[in-house]
Amino acid sequence: MTVEQIENWLAKEPVPKDKIIRFELKKRNPVRGLIVEGRDYNDLKAKNFWRIVTQTRLADYQKTKDINLARIFSGADFAKLSFVPNKAEE
Repeated sequence: MTVEQIENWLAKEPVPKDKIIRFELKKRNPVRGLIVEGRDYNDLKAKNFWRIVTQTRLADYQKTKDINLARIFSGADFAKLSFVPNKAEE
């Protein structure tokens, strides 16, 4: 996906704090997590890179807000973005 496609999806689908995003990747298994806005957010976004805290590290991130728990993914590898439904919504 391009930066514009990702930004349009984020603008259309405001991300609530408790909603996890499913990032379907072209050549790998899907990843679940949240996009994190660090100091370098705009620089990374300009290059179509996104800092994502995966679901497995989300609890630690919410406690510490440690940006080092995030991984950087290329937006070009994204095939589709969607919300992971909560148990109550299923």
